[in-house]
Amino acid sequence: MKRFLLLVTLFLFACACAWAQDTSKQEAKKAQLEREIQELNRQLRSLAGKQNSAMSALELTRAKISTRKELIAQTESEIRALDDSIRVRELEVEKLARRRDTLSYHYSRLVRSAYKNRDSRVWYMYILSSENLGQALRRYGYLRGFARNMNAQARKIAEVSARLEEEMLHIRDMRAEVDARRAELVDGMAALKVEEAESNRLLAGLQQNKARWERSIREKNKQIESLNREIAEIIRKASSTRSSEVDVQLGADFASNKGRLPWPAKGSVVEQFGRHPHPAYPNITMPFNNGITMAVAEGTVAKCVFKGTVTRVAVIPGFNQCVLVQHGKYFTLYSKLKSVSVSKGDNVETGQAIGTVETVDGETRLHFELWDGRDPQNPALWLRR
Repeated sequence: MKRFLLLVTLFLFACACAWAQDTSKQEAKKAQLEREIQELNRQLRSLAGKQNSAMSALELTRAKISTRKELIAQTESEIRALDDSIRVRELEVEKLARRRDTLSYHYSRLVRSAYKNRDSRVWYMYILSSENLGQALRRYGYLRGFARNMNAQARKIAEVSARLEEEMLHIRDMRAEVDARRAELVDGMAALKVEEAESNRLLAGLQQNKARWERSIREKNKQIESLNREIAEIIRKASSTRSSEVDVQLGADFASNKGRLPWPAKGSVVEQFGRHPHPAYPNITMPFNNGITMAVAEGTVAKCVFKGTVTRVAVIPGFNQCVLVQHGKYFTLYSKLKSVSVSKGDNVETGQAIGTVETVDGETRLHFELWDGRDPQNPALWLRR
């Protein structure tokens, strides 16, 4: 019985530890997503009343919708995990209940037997009627063992009953947690509907002035393509360094951290890597995005994602101040900065401040790129999920 209780305890302790660790990670992720939504709301409020802000508002609203959906998925995952944990505990409760019933049955038989022979004179006569001393000692030992067995059975029943009550309390608390998560889910779905309606409203407004917006977008796209070529030329020149001067080990270390690099800042991605149709006008294809653009809080400091050497600090109209960091054959670019805290030739460490992100007309955007030599990479595949 002790071994059974020990195994049950160890099993449930392991489940509890795993659930607690998973819950801690989930809570941290949820808190991060909620902060992103709050920041997107702040930026949307800062755009209120500004001319030509509808496009930016649409981008921010769609970023908020994406983040909201991720938050809802996180809550749904928590509910599934809680339901699974409840089912596991309910199985253990059933086992404990069956064990308690078995113990109670055998204990009741002992009690009935003791009750039938409750007259102490019967016990004395049982011993005194022994044919010899050895038989008397055996009978005495049997009676003592009978009493010990009754006490032991009573203790086991008490232990299992206490454990059973404890598990039932755990289940009750976890069900209350599930109810709270489901309430969060309902609130999140309601907020999502409101945000989707706002996105549709903004889109409808943009469609009313379609011709004017399309002209503006095409002109802006030409500027972006020109800026992309300029950045590509900067990286081409930087990557033309003689192979003997490239830190091969540093490049290998950088590559080995693919999928684990820290983000250059906290925020929401509003422009993804690659070529995409315009968010409001699908017939217009946006220029190829060599990186990602993040909506961040005003005053955000961009940080280096891996140790390396600053190879270029430049001012590019449209991208403001830019910092290029080399990591062996790899490069990371931090742009749309208001101020820079490093200089060309500086050796920088992971997490070191690169500069402060610029805020223009209420928009605070960090543009980040990652290159393997002369080939742009999707930063989402390299940064920590």
